[in-house]
This record gives sequence, structure tokens and C-alpha cells, in this order.
Amino acid sequence: MKPEIDPFRDARQGAGVLEGEFNGEKILMILRHADVRQAAKDWQTFSSDAPFRVPIPSEEDVRTMRQLPIEVNPPEHTDYRAIVEPFFRRSKDPEVISRVETLIDELLTAALERESIEAVNEFALPLQSRALTYLLNVPESEAETWIGWGIHVFRVSGGVKKGVALEEYLHAQFDRAEAAPGEDFFSALTQASYHGRPLNREEMMGFANLAFAGGRDTIIHTVSSVFAYLARNPEALEYLRADPGRITHASEEFFRVFMPLTHIGRVCPVTTEVREHTVEAGNRVSLCWASANRDESVFKEPEQIRLDRKPNPHLSFGFGTHLCLGAPHARLLVRTLLQKCCERIDSITELDAVDRIEKEEGYHRILGFESLSLHLQGR
Repeated sequence: MKPEIDPFRDARQGAGVLEGEFNGEKILMILRHADVRQAAKDWQTFSSDAPFRVPIPSEEDVRTMRQLPIEVNPPEHTDYRAIVEPFFRRSKDPEVISRVETLIDELLTAALERESIEAVNEFALPLQSRALTYLLNVPESEAETWIGWGIHVFRVSGGVKKGVALEEYLHAQFDRAEAAPGEDFFSALTQASYHGRPLNREEMMGFANLAFAGGRDTIIHTVSSVFAYLARNPEALEYLRADPGRITHASEEFFRVFMPLTHIGRVCPVTTEVREHTVEAGNRVSLCWASANRDESVFKEPEQIRLDRKPNPHLSFGFGTHLCLGAPHARLLVRTLLQKCCERIDSITELDAVDRIEKEEGYHRILGFESLSLHLQGR
């Protein structure tokens, strides 16, 4: 199976950049692998010190605080990141790994007992939400609240901004943690210090907001896209089953191709030239991970999904200082899913699928699925 046609190919091979417009803001998209990597490292020229403006489109209307540590530059970024990194390292803890294995077993068992399962909302969303409780060291029952928010915590639903519900939830958690601290993520932030002073509530909220929003729909859509690939390419499951050692390379290829986050923003503090285009001071550029991951100068036959691709220097988790905190967690979920499918699933049949399509001026691309109905046959 080939992924969708690369919408950035012509511009990448030509000028190397693409001028896009997002909610009325014109942003120059940087498309080539080498250029994206270089810009990701050069935080002085392409700054993350831009509250609400790192995501594209910007998020002033859906949250009230700067996300940490993603919306600051070094050296502040390094110090902020150190506060929460121990929780994200928990994905390498044997106990957490065991709990993820048990969780995926439970979800597969439930799926096998039914004639069909909707993989986005009934499998990937509960997987992401329940596994996040293990990282944050909170009761697994909390996941029921998070599942209720749906796939996107910042969309408007029924006239209500979901981001408001998230912020209300986070304030309640920090109030609880301050009154009776424990060993969980929220308690750790209420007791943490930054440069010799306690974190203030806005900083705590900035960390928590990113923890809940940053890797949510990305993991959900990657997991559902993996299911779709296995359904449409039954030989792939047999290939992995024949040698489970192949799962690691296959996972990285899935991350390369099934990249739900098209790009991320950076602000130019001073007027900057980017491939013969002038970016005025205060304006943004886009680091287009999705384009860089298809750069034919780096990846042979980039349109092909090659489960044995090596090396695979994809940029799906970013590059440089801001390398994604949740990358080990995402890798654990996808690798464990593939392992359990090899052990327990004989075949996957696609029953119905509705693509999730990002439509912007200058490009359209498939990001995953709005819904994906499957029938799973056990071994």
C-alpha cells in the first residue's frame, strides 16, 4: 500500500519552501529535510519563545497559558524540561511496560469478542488515555474523564470550547494536589521549583496542558493508521510475525509515514532570509515535518512503506532541543501493539473508513481517520 500522494513534493523539489495561509496568517513552510533539521537547531533565528504561536494555527483562542517546555528557548527550556522529564521516562520502567502490555491485551480481547470495532474512538482513544495515566502516575479511572473529551481537546463542540473543560479539570487537579500531595504528576508540579522558587499556577498549567494536548491526536491517529495498514496489507502481519525483531524498524517507518502533525511554528525575532524569501521580524515559519519525512534526497522511494527501512532519520518527533518528550511513550505503544497483534491476531478486515483530511491553502493531506471500522480475527 502507498500512502497518499505527497502534497509537498513539487514545492520541495523546486523552491524548497511553500507559502501557506492559516487562519489569515501567511506562513512560509520549510520543506526539505536538511533545512528543517537546521532550523530546528537554530533557536536564535527560529524561536520557540512565542506563547500560543508554536502550533499552527495558533492557539490564543483555545488556551490561556504558555505551554511548557515547548514554548520557551534554551536555556530556560532545558531547566523547565528537567522538571517533568522523569514522568515521561516512566515509559521505560518495566512496571509501566507490563501495564501497557496488559492494557493492549485487554483491548484486543474486547475487540475479538465483537463483530466489529471502531478503531479510532473505541481502541486508540482509550489506549492513549489509559496509558497516559501510567505515565502521570494517577488512578486509571481518571482516563474515563479524558476519553470523554474525545480525540481533540481544543476543538469547539456544541458551542463550547473543549480547552475550557481541560483547564477547569487541571485547576481542580492542582487544587487537590496542593491540599493533599501524592506521588503523581500534578503533585510533583505543585512541589517543584524553578530557579530557586516554586512554580506558579500558570507554569503548572502550562506543563499539564501540553501533557494532555501535545501527544493526544497524534498517537490516536498513528495507532488507527497502523491498524488500517495491517488490514490492507495482510502480508505485513505475517512478515512481522516471522521475526518479531522486525517490529522496531516497522514502527519507525509507521511513524515516518503516518505523521499526523504536519508542521510546527517558529517565530523569527529579526528579519530573516529563507531560501530567497524574506520573513519579516515577528512573523512565523513552519518546520514541515511531513514534507521532510518524504524528502527523496534522504529516503529512497519515500512514497513506499518499507517495514525494513534502515536508516530511517524521520523527524516525526522533532529534532534538536525540542525533541518530543513523549517519543518513548509513543514508541512503546506502537511496538507493543504490533507485538500483541503478531501474537494474537490472525487477520484484520477493514469494514468502513472515513479519512481525516487537512485542507489548507496550497495542500491537502490525509492525517488518519475520523472513523475506522474493523473486524479482528484471532489466532
